[in-house]
Amino acid sequence: MSDSTRVETETETAPKSSEGKAPDGPTFVDLLRSLGSGRLLAILFLGFSSGLPYMLMASSLKIWLRREGIELSTIGYISWVMVPYSLNFLWAPLLDRFTPSALGRRRSWILIAQVGLLLSLAGLGFTEPTASLPLVVAFAIAVSFFSATQDIGIDAFRRESLRDEEQGIGASFIVYGYRVGMLVSTGLGLWLVDPDTLGLSFNQMWWLMAAFVLVGIVTVLLVKEPEAEFMPPQSFKDAVVEPFFEFLQRRGSILVLFFVLLFKIGDAFAGSMTSPYYVDIGFSDAEIAEAAKVVGFFSTMAGLFLGGVLIYRLGILRALFLFAFLQAFSTALFALLTVTGPQWWALATVVGVEDVSSGMGTAALVAFMSLLANKRYTATQYALLSSLASLGRTFFAGFAGKTAAALGYVNFFLFGSAMAIPGIILLVLLMRSFDLSASADGSAGRSGAAAAPESS
Repeated sequence: MSDSTRVETETETAPKSSEGKAPDGPTFVDLLRSLGSGRLLAILFLGFSSGLPYMLMASSLKIWLRREGIELSTIGYISWVMVPYSLNFLWAPLLDRFTPSALGRRRSWILIAQVGLLLSLAGLGFTEPTASLPLVVAFAIAVSFFSATQDIGIDAFRRESLRDEEQGIGASFIVYGYRVGMLVSTGLGLWLVDPDTLGLSFNQMWWLMAAFVLVGIVTVLLVKEPEAEFMPPQSFKDAVVEPFFEFLQRRGSILVLFFVLLFKIGDAFAGSMTSPYYVDIGFSDAEIAEAAKVVGFFSTMAGLFLGGVLIYRLGILRALFLFAFLQAFSTALFALLTVTGPQWWALATVVGVEDVSSGMGTAALVAFMSLLANKRYTATQYALLSSLASLGRTFFAGFAGKTAAALGYVNFFLFGSAMAIPGIILLVLLMRSFDLSASADGSAGRSGAAAAPESS
C-alpha cells in the first residue's frame, strides 16, 4: 500500500538487529494506544464508504440485470463499467495538485466524490434495464468513477493521518470497514429485495444504498484534515511527472511493481470463479449465502485482525511472506469440495480458511503500499500501486471462466495456487535487497540504502 529523502546512505540508515528488525519495535501498549485512536475510527467508517459501492457494481448490478432478463453475454460486457478502479491513477494527480475548498485537500476531494456517488446511486433508482439499458450503464460508470475517486482520497487520507508504525493496523481497520460496506451492499441489499423478506424493488434498494453514503459524508465533515508535511505540487510537472519519476528512481522499484501485481493475482483469479463452482458442486443459494456472507464475513474480520497484529510485530515483509503461503494453501483447498460434494461443513471450512488468509494478505499488502507512497504524492503513487494490485480481479479474472472450463475445477484451483509462486519469488528478492526502514522518509529502497530484510 514515503516522503522527502532523509536517509540516503547506508551509514545514515537506522541500525537493525541481526534479524533485520529495528531494535525498538512497537510494543503491545503501543498497539493498544493505536487502537484507541480516533483516527482509526474515522478510517473504519471511511472504509465502509469505500466498500459499499464496489460490490453494488460487482454483484448487485449484475443480479438486477439478470433478474430483468438481460442476456449473460451483455452482462459480461457490462462488467467493464468497473474499469475506473484500475485507471484511477490517471486522474489521481489532480487530487494531489488542487485543494477545492477550505475543508482541506483530502477531505474536499473525498466529499466531492461522495456527493457524486450519492447522486449516481440515486439516479440508478430511476432507471429500468429493459427500457433504458444505456442509461443504466451510464449511471453505473458514474458510480464506479466517483467510487474510484473516493478511494484515491481515502487512501491518501489514511496514509497521511497515521504514523508509519500504525499503517499495518490502519490497513486492517480500513478493510474491516470495507468488508462491512460490502456486506451491507450485497447481503442486506439483496435480502431487502427478496420476495420472502421485505420485497423491495431494486429501484428502492438503489435509493437506500445512496442513503448509506451519508455515513462517509458525516465522517468527512467531522474528522480532522491530516496535517500537510509538504506543499502540494505547484505545477503539472510536479503533479504528474514527478510522482512517477520519483518512484521509478528508487532502488528495486520495478521489482516492487511486479510484486504488487502478482502478490494476490492467483487468489483473485481463482476467487472469481468460486460462485459458479459452488453452484456446480450442488450447493443451494441459502447454503452459499450462509457460508459466503456469514462465515466468510467473520473469518475475514478475524484474518484482518490477526494480519494487523502480526504486521505490527513481525514487520510487513515477513508478514507478507507468511501470508503468501497461506493464500496459496487456501486457494488449493477449494479442490476439496469436489471430494466432499455439497457438504455445508466443507464449504464453511474452505470459505473460512480462504477468507482468513485473504484478509491477512490484504491487510499486509495495503500496509506495504501505504509505506511506499511518498507523502509528497500520496494520492498518485498509492493509486498507481492499487491499480496494479486490482488487475487480478478486474482484467485477468475475465479469462478465469475459459481456464476453468479447459482445466476442470480441481486443476483450475491448483493452477490458481501455483500462480502465487512468482509473487513469492519476488518477495524473497525484496527481503534480500529492499530496505523498508526508510519508507517513512521517501527513500525506501533507494540506491545506497541498507539492504536489511525489514523494519517494522
